[in-house]
Amino acid sequence: MKRLMMLAAIAIVMPLAAAACGMGEQSADGYENATIQHAHDHWQQGATSMIPFMMLDVRTPEEYAEGHIRGAKLIPVQQLAKRLSEVSHDKQVYVYCKSGGRSSRASKLLASNGYNNIENIKGGFDAWKAAGYPVEK
Repeated sequence: MKRLMMLAAIAIVMPLAAAACGMGEQSADGYENATIQHAHDHWQQGATSMIPFMMLDVRTPEEYAEGHIRGAKLIPVQQLAKRLSEVSHDKQVYVYCKSGGRSSRASKLLASNGYNNIENIKGGFDAWKAAGYPVEK
């Protein structure tokens, strides 16, 4: 009986935990679309997060220099296919660009290359700034 109750509790809690983790809408291309709030929450938790992650900026070096999310790795979308080895398979990867177009393409590329831990940040860097989240230059 205890085991049955434990299994029932797990069956209820696991989907809720996944939803609380911010799993956004699943794209047809094999990656998630994360809300800006979810990405910020995970970023803010930083080292205390139980899920290791990386922020991947796929804009140009000039855009990055004007401002970016602290700790983000810059790999312009045009270079991503040649620099896949720089993207971790072991971390949750949050991909962003200015507004979401290039990051969607980058997320699709990553998913098609076997990455299953990709979250495209909806609204991109523009949404991050509009929300008042910190920007590094």
